Amino acid sequence: MAYIAPIHRPSSIKHASLLSFVSPEEDHLVVAKANRLELYSQSEDGISLLHAQTIFGKVTMLNKFRPQVSKTDHLFVGTDKQAYYILSWDAEKKRMRTEKSYVDLAEKTFRDNQTGDRSHITPDGKYMTLELYEGVVTVVPFIQRAKKIPEADIGTLGEHTQTRIPELFVHSSCFLYPRRSPGKNDKPKMALLYEDSQSQKRLKIRELDYSAGVPGSDEPGVAEMENDIDLGKELDRGSNYLVPVPAPAGGVLVLGETQIRYFNEETGEGVIQALNEATIFVAWARIDNQRFLLADDYGRLYLLMLELDGHQEVEGWHIHVLGETSRANVLVYLDAGRLFVGSHQGDSQVLKIEVEDIEVIQTLPNIAPILDCAITDLGTRTGEGQTSEFSSGQARIITGSGAFKDGSLRSVRSGVGLEDVAVLGNMGRDLASVTNLFSIRSEPGLGSVDTLLVSLISETAAFKFQGDEVEEVDDLKGLQLSESTLLARNLKMSRIMQVTSTEVRTSDIESGMVQSSWSPQNNQSITDVSATDDHVLVAVDGVQLVLLEINSGSLRETAKRNFGADTQIACLTISDLLPDKCIIGFWQNSMVSTLKLPNLETLQSEQISEEGLSVPRSVLISQVLEKQPPTLFIAMADGNVVTFVVDVQTSGLSGKKSILLGTQQASFRELPRGNGVSAVVATCEHPSMIYSSEDRIVYSAVTAEDVSYLCPFDSSAFPNAVAIATKEDIKISLVDTERTTHVQTQSVKETVRRIGWAVDAKAFGLGTIKRELRDGYELVKSHFKLVDEVAFEVLDTYALNEEELVESVMYAELNDGTGELADHFVVGTAYLDEEEGQSDAIRGRILVFELTQERKLRLIAEKSLKGACRCLAMVGDKIAAALVKTVVIFGFEYETSSAPFLRKLCSYRTSTAPIDIAVTPGDNQIAVADLMKSVSVVQYKPGFTTGASNTSPTDTLEEVARHYQTTWATAVAHVGENMWVEADAEGNLLVLNRDMNGVTEDDRRRLQVTSEMNLGEMVNRIRRIDVGVGSDAVVVPKAFMATVEGSIYLFALISPSKQNLLMQLQARLAEFVQSPGHYEFNKYRAFKNLVREAEEPQRFVDGEFVERFLDCAPDVQTQCVEGLGVGVEDIKGMLEALRRLH
Repeated sequence: MAYIAPIHRPSSIKHASLLSFVSPEEDHLVVAKANRLELYSQSEDGISLLHAQTIFGKVTMLNKFRPQVSKTDHLFVGTDKQAYYILSWDAEKKRMRTEKSYVDLAEKTFRDNQTGDRSHITPDGKYMTLELYEGVVTVVPFIQRAKKIPEADIGTLGEHTQTRIPELFVHSSCFLYPRRSPGKNDKPKMALLYEDSQSQKRLKIRELDYSAGVPGSDEPGVAEMENDIDLGKELDRGSNYLVPVPAPAGGVLVLGETQIRYFNEETGEGVIQALNEATIFVAWARIDNQRFLLADDYGRLYLLMLELDGHQEVEGWHIHVLGETSRANVLVYLDAGRLFVGSHQGDSQVLKIEVEDIEVIQTLPNIAPILDCAITDLGTRTGEGQTSEFSSGQARIITGSGAFKDGSLRSVRSGVGLEDVAVLGNMGRDLASVTNLFSIRSEPGLGSVDTLLVSLISETAAFKFQGDEVEEVDDLKGLQLSESTLLARNLKMSRIMQVTSTEVRTSDIESGMVQSSWSPQNNQSITDVSATDDHVLVAVDGVQLVLLEINSGSLRETAKRNFGADTQIACLTISDLLPDKCIIGFWQNSMVSTLKLPNLETLQSEQISEEGLSVPRSVLISQVLEKQPPTLFIAMADGNVVTFVVDVQTSGLSGKKSILLGTQQASFRELPRGNGVSAVVATCEHPSMIYSSEDRIVYSAVTAEDVSYLCPFDSSAFPNAVAIATKEDIKISLVDTERTTHVQTQSVKETVRRIGWAVDAKAFGLGTIKRELRDGYELVKSHFKLVDEVAFEVLDTYALNEEELVESVMYAELNDGTGELADHFVVGTAYLDEEEGQSDAIRGRILVFELTQERKLRLIAEKSLKGACRCLAMVGDKIAAALVKTVVIFGFEYETSSAPFLRKLCSYRTSTAPIDIAVTPGDNQIAVADLMKSVSVVQYKPGFTTGASNTSPTDTLEEVARHYQTTWATAVAHVGENMWVEADAEGNLLVLNRDMNGVTEDDRRRLQVTSEMNLGEMVNRIRRIDVGVGSDAVVVPKAFMATVEGSIYLFALISPSKQNLLMQLQARLAEFVQSPGHYEFNKYRAFKNLVREAEEPQRFVDGEFVERFLDCAPDVQTQCVEGLGVGVEDIKGMLEALRRLH
């Protein structure tokens, strides 16, 4: 059974609308990102997110209207599930509210509109039209004031009716503005830009005639689109958009590739004006009655201004380029010269339009469409057979995003981000010897810290900050800088305390004189220390515990306790949160004890590890949860972090929980958050931040994986910052308050179609496509580039031939001619070969590049093909290539030690065309995703050798299993033994299983669907991952999925013991949790394609949905778990563990 959860939510914007949604005095921007609606407020700096909500369906339409009885606008939303909603803003609950919903307006016999769904409202506000199917217009009237009509219904949408039109392939449509106040018998006029059976573009005007049904009856009204007027008989073939012109001019503009036309619908006359340069318009927005903004396919933004004569008739226009933006999908004019550009293949933007220029004032990152991706780091380190608990924050995902000039490499990582604001460098020291960091105030009266102490093995370095300047000082307020510092902090009354391995000392800030000191007897060493403003607790040689009292800066020993060599102290902590108590961790028996102050008497002890094998190495008491008891954090030597809830009154420990952060012990550092609440950073090989969210403790990976030590550094120049020590430098950084998805962008200005990653060389191989518009002609050129993994710097470039495009890229370790393996990239291409007069004959090549020591590309082998090379994979030491109709195995061989070549060994013919291939690790099985015929599994058998299973003297590819349903596959990956996950072009996911224990041969050859659901987004790439998980893990991560809409999902298999629990929980939640529109969850996630439609998802759990259990009211949570055999807290704990995965 399968589980899926989003790491990065969709970021592509195709639909947006400006409306007075929250209040009548303020306009808000609503954008649709696949299945998410986001509401933004406006400010001088751009737009800011006000509210976001997930809906059960992918948004295909947005429109606004205002009912007569409402003070604010309502939002009409259409989805791909043939469900349509009217939403308003609920001011009390601060969320969207469903006013009305329409479900299943579809007819099975209708064919979907090829140019997308469209929605229009007539200028008089009486009707809304929906164009969902070819040759059909759905008319929905707005309820007008009449007898027996409730006041609340006036102005809302009534019952729909449908009317047919002969224009099937409509490219664009709009209602025309009336030139004068409409009369009682005037009918709304709709302009239709359509393509006839001769592929000619035409313009036709039709009038909407609607007759309402009988009031009080169930009969809907009747609509007709009549009195057609044919205006354009010879339109530009590239005409694709209609722009209605408001009064007084009226009429409509037709945007073409080489010209723009204006038509007067009353006279039939028009104005034609050629463009200076051919282009393809893709979006438009109206500024006022005479000015319009146009965007083209090449990212250029135009201003079009109409010229009117003395009779207010259009006589021409001026059009000029304002500047360059992302390639727009939707334009929304905000106000005061600001424009929102929503983009699918580039970053969305907020622009400020100047007189002759534009300024980008805000950028909204977008990683759609993801054409390919590579997983460069999973953060998993093994040690003594143990691996860390997986978190997507440990994974760095590199995506090839965008298209053409908006093409880029994106580094995507989920976690708590660190933004470097200052880098101090290594300050002339070996930072590998850093043992800790401390921040202090070194001047009296300061409200923030000004000095950073860097403790090294044999000294302490002090750096004093004055504004943006920093200076290392050799002497600081009586501190001992010639020794390593165990603890440094400010005390009351302008005192500083420093603890080294030899002494505890306090000094006066104003005079810089040492005020008091204490040292262990007999040259013993201080091994650990913790302090508050009033007490210092030190461990001496690990066997003695000493409590010191601080009184006006003076130190006085108040208690001492010896534990002996068989009970050595491993860690300790003292905190104001637990007055008159301290916590001690011991090396023996994995024991943690609570001691009473000041006599150091043991109150209670707790064995942390059942076997007693793991040692507590760091302890901390912190107030992470607001208005709840403090939490005790214990870092174990094996990488586990154990937490307890501390009862302040009784000192009792309860609610034990454990999480595996790494394979090494973590060290804790508190980061104050205000209001007495703190976050805790655990630094280990996978640093994590522990903070509160929704009254729960959340563990999140920190995106900076090279953190050795960290401390708060809230200075005047860097407020709320932290100081970080790595092995290379000291940095001042700003830390996020919670986990988010962090995207780093490297612009490539070309479509990054394919990515290969050379692990040891730390470089990417990119297959790119560049498009240019030169002298009105579109030129396309393809390259293969070698790019540095860290700096994203282009190291080398290989240009492909004319008319040749890159199709596939693979990194491989191949024989270098001496029997050793070396780094290589294998590139598959496709091109149009017209040399033999066959203009439609597709050709291709396979190119093998050697990666030299200088990190350059050297072409060492080339293989010409009769078809395009769609996909590449390694099968052992052989190369598997998916061509146009076949899968071929090539051997990489050498004629001489310097002359390698590719030799065809065997092939397998697919049903239609292979789209993707996935090789089973450690096996010679290849799963082939076919364009139309789902997945087949083929076995590669080398020619017979000693011990080989093949009885043929030649290599063979034999089909051993097949999925016999029809699906338009887009990607496939191996996720388990005899198990594959497949994605199709209609947004479905299927888990296929081969039953090797089937009774008959046919049973063993048939791939069975064990799980299926509708994701709602087309998956372009599935990347398998291999991570270790604990025996009690709820799910086992298996793959990342990247989609056209810019989403990245984590795919996992559910542990058998949790399958029924998660499925039942999902089913229960579906009864209580609703999305805007009240569409059923089961229908939303049910498998659906042109051949088959299911009623609900099969053995598939939507992680984002089940995690909404944590947001439910307590009574709903209780109802959801009834009969499941577990309690609410158990479910919460399980879901929190799942949330940490993504």
